Amino acid sequence: MIILQTKLRIMMNSTQVSYFILTAYFDTGLFKCLYFIIILSLYMLIVGSNVFLIVVICMNRSLHEPMYLFLCSLFVNELYGSTGLFPFLLLQILSDIHTVSKAFCFLQIFCVYSYVCVEFSILAIMSYDRYLAICYPLQYNTRMTSNKVAMFIALSWFYSFLAIIILISLIAPLQLCGNIIDKVYCLNYSIVKLACSDTRLNNIYGLIITAVTVFGPLILILYTYMRILKVCFSGCKQSRQKAVSTCIPHLVSLLNFSFGVCFEILQSRFNMSSVHSILHIVLSLYFLTVQPLFNPVMYGQRMSKIRIICKSLLLRCVVKRRTVQVD
Repeated sequence: MIILQTKLRIMMNSTQVSYFILTAYFDTGLFKCLYFIIILSLYMLIVGSNVFLIVVICMNRSLHEPMYLFLCSLFVNELYGSTGLFPFLLLQILSDIHTVSKAFCFLQIFCVYSYVCVEFSILAIMSYDRYLAICYPLQYNTRMTSNKVAMFIALSWFYSFLAIIILISLIAPLQLCGNIIDKVYCLNYSIVKLACSDTRLNNIYGLIITAVTVFGPLILILYTYMRILKVCFSGCKQSRQKAVSTCIPHLVSLLNFSFGVCFEILQSRFNMSSVHSILHIVLSLYFLTVQPLFNPVMYGQRMSKIRIICKSLLLRCVVKRRTVQVD
């Protein structure tokens, strides 16, 4: 009888939610156009830098090596993740009513979460690639073949998409008692908190996917770099410098992305009311905005092959332009 009454109460309180209200947006007033231009410029910079490096890697056969192919996949993922946020963010900045349909909210959750999964997966694969190149240089070409590279890239995307499809299938049937999300974009846990029905399965799967997606790759990366450091300290100065120059961009990228994701996990799960609302918004967008811009700049500057080819391409463009002007 008590169970029946509880179920009836849940059914009465729950509503058929067709859209969500995003309450983290604030009235920007006269600065609306300024914010729009800043965000649009940032998005164009992200798209331009990532597309440029993807084209450079694809068009130059000297860069058709495992490390650069993994980088190319990483840049594609940056485009994918930023596209899942920026167009939506630009529309919300111009709009006075900050709502999003249920279907689009689920689509955004899929894009954001699969972006995170792919990012950590590729960073873990890249650390394994550096581990083989530095610790087993003579066996590297036999261990990291072109077929294995293709398999690793395909698995990182397939696993990520499958894991998030299961996540979406678990939140889609939930009965919701509200439609207010205190965010600037949709997140899985924000919807789970609105549920009137049992969410134990959602919470368990959320913890599992976080452990497998975030902490699993971090443990693998930590292990590989401990082995790399051991080899570096036992080797000569030249090999040590070469290993450090190729590993620093990867480590900096990993730390940057991990900081943003870990903060987002913490502030989603725990009360962070002490953090200022504007800082709260900036930090929640950090891993979706800074990482797609940071990676092309970092890898473009630190990777000597990419840097040399980019300089030669830019120099060629300048020479052609001057030639056309003279003619």
